[in-house]
Amino acid sequence: RPVLTVLAFFYLVSAVGCAYAWNWHSLLFFRWIGGIAVGGASVVSPVYITEIAPARRRGLLVAVSQLNIVVGILMAYLSNYLVAYVLGPEHPAVWRWMFGVEAVPAAVFLVASILIPESPRWLMKKGNRAAAEEVLTRFGHEAPQREVDEIEQSLTSERIGGHQSLLHRKYLKPLLLAGMIAAFNQLDGINAVIYYTADIFRMAGADKAGALMQSVIIGLTNLVMTVLAMVLIDRVGRKALLLAGSVTFILSHGLAAWVFHTHAQGWIVIVAMMGIVGSHAYSQGAVVWVCINELLPNAIRASGSAAACFLIWLLCIGVSWAFPVVARNSGAPAFAFFAVMMLVQFVLVLKYLPETKGISLEQLQKRLGVGE
Repeated sequence: RPVLTVLAFFYLVSAVGCAYAWNWHSLLFFRWIGGIAVGGASVVSPVYITEIAPARRRGLLVAVSQLNIVVGILMAYLSNYLVAYVLGPEHPAVWRWMFGVEAVPAAVFLVASILIPESPRWLMKKGNRAAAEEVLTRFGHEAPQREVDEIEQSLTSERIGGHQSLLHRKYLKPLLLAGMIAAFNQLDGINAVIYYTADIFRMAGADKAGALMQSVIIGLTNLVMTVLAMVLIDRVGRKALLLAGSVTFILSHGLAAWVFHTHAQGWIVIVAMMGIVGSHAYSQGAVVWVCINELLPNAIRASGSAAACFLIWLLCIGVSWAFPVVARNSGAPAFAFFAVMMLVQFVLVLKYLPETKGISLEQLQKRLGVGE
């Protein structure tokens, strides 16, 4: 919890600092502070939610964080539009107000981070059993005493085994599974589509205004399918969503590759892009941090999540750099590559990924052979 508070403070400092930046270097510095907050929160928030959530609702609650990201992006678009509308797009301070508005949600995040309770697993590490049980009860866990016993047993096993590296052999299986989910989170091509939506539509023949309008359609698709994922994730399970998403990804990327290869009608590109974004929203987008934090044992959850986050951002940089290079003449090869990657994901998930819905974190450790 204190880490979340520090990150919220960084968000606030970044927003205010960017709004009042006095030169390019100061703007870059405060943007860097904001980047630290984004990177840290993308790791710590899912870990915290995973550790406080009841097993039966864990997928839903972590998926809510993904929904908040999607809604936040749409609110940012709307906020920027309103600022530009009120001040005028050519006003010299318009960009300062766009940054400054970020201070409002940052302040709300800061206050909320102070009010929320500490993770029960952290409390148990500090020997505060009563507080841990109280937190579990507060968040609707059905058998808080039993869960506290399981946490205590897990922590005892860790202490007996001594401090072990993230790369210790017994953690290899959950670490590889978490790494697999993290890698395919970017190899599904989502950020190629999100970052270059307008460019993709222009490649398909749309004018600038039409491309921007179609981008809004993509954003709404993302929102609707994220809500669908929230409904399904604790009912059908994480594995089923990943498998279904792999299939719709393959079809959507295949359709996009065909459109760019044959120069078919541009409206089909909208269908393909909606399919790609929708597939990510209800599968990888909703499942990634649920699965990663469920698969990783207590002892390495924080460090393992950080490693997974690093892998995601590293591949994000690679995909966002490579896509415009590969798609310079035609988008077909890039979308064909993503389709193949989703076929590989389907096979690996089907064969190796265990279903994790409705199972306590300590029971999952035992199933993966690291909870004895």
